[in-house]
Amino acid sequence: MTDTVKLRIGTRGSPLALAQAYEVRDLLAKANPEISAEGDIEVVVISTTADRVTDRALSEIGGKGLFTKEIDEAQLKGEIDVAVHCIKDVPTILPDGIAMPVIMPREDVRDAFISTKYKSFADMPAGAIVGTASLRRQAMVLHKYPHLKVETFRGNVQTRLRKLEEGQADATLLAMAGLNRLGTPEIATHVISEDDMLPAVGQGALGLAIRAGDEKVANWLSSLHCHETDLRITAERAALRALDGSCKTPIAALAEIDENGTMRLRVTIVRPDGSEWLDAERTLENPDIAGADRIGTDAGNELKERGGPDFILA
Repeated sequence: MTDTVKLRIGTRGSPLALAQAYEVRDLLAKANPEISAEGDIEVVVISTTADRVTDRALSEIGGKGLFTKEIDEAQLKGEIDVAVHCIKDVPTILPDGIAMPVIMPREDVRDAFISTKYKSFADMPAGAIVGTASLRRQAMVLHKYPHLKVETFRGNVQTRLRKLEEGQADATLLAMAGLNRLGTPEIATHVISEDDMLPAVGQGALGLAIRAGDEKVANWLSSLHCHETDLRITAERAALRALDGSCKTPIAALAEIDENGTMRLRVTIVRPDGSEWLDAERTLENPDIAGADRIGTDAGNELKERGGPDFILA
């Protein structure tokens, strides 16, 4: 770090995380002349627990907050000014002193099926292995394709692709958003419709976190905010919050806004073994943030009541 740096962006160190951070850096420099000179913005790589411990499921080592904990700490210490987060990795309640005023335009929300052997799930024989660390994906695969096996498959995009090449699994699943941001959409063998596999809450969306009350940085970031994506994310995260969602709970949600301005929210919970699947849906005309939060909370509460205490795992 040098004295000439005006803004520090914190990020995880994977190729995808870095691609996202550099995209944010370039957009900020383009939108704000005062931080557009070379060296004005620095990208700071921060190692997180979730990145370091890759031999166990997230649910075994503390949950999704492990993707953001060390970055939050660096932010509160003043070591970075902005954090670039994948929304699906961010807990529904932010730490004290952290705000997330900017939600960037959403990328593709769909999941990608990737295999060197098969074109889709339908081609996979009994006993074939799908490797994924996501309990949502595991549970949905087991529900729809009970003849298949699932195994926990952690690591960044490159690590999971290497494991696939090594034969540790017959197929894996990745987010299309990540493949697009890496400039490698062709890696997807098949893109799965969101009707067939509802995405994770916030999948495809990036959030920019700052220290609460840092108006200078908030002003620099403001041009990157997407109101429509914010509405959609608000509804999805409200459902997740109502369900007390954690990495032990297979939960999926997707809010969409049609050409008439009507929001449609779909929320799904699945038992981890795939044995039961429950859906809830809400619509809202002319959505605002309060309304999006309300329908998300309502849908989440409905599923929590229908599923009962043994369905939602804390």
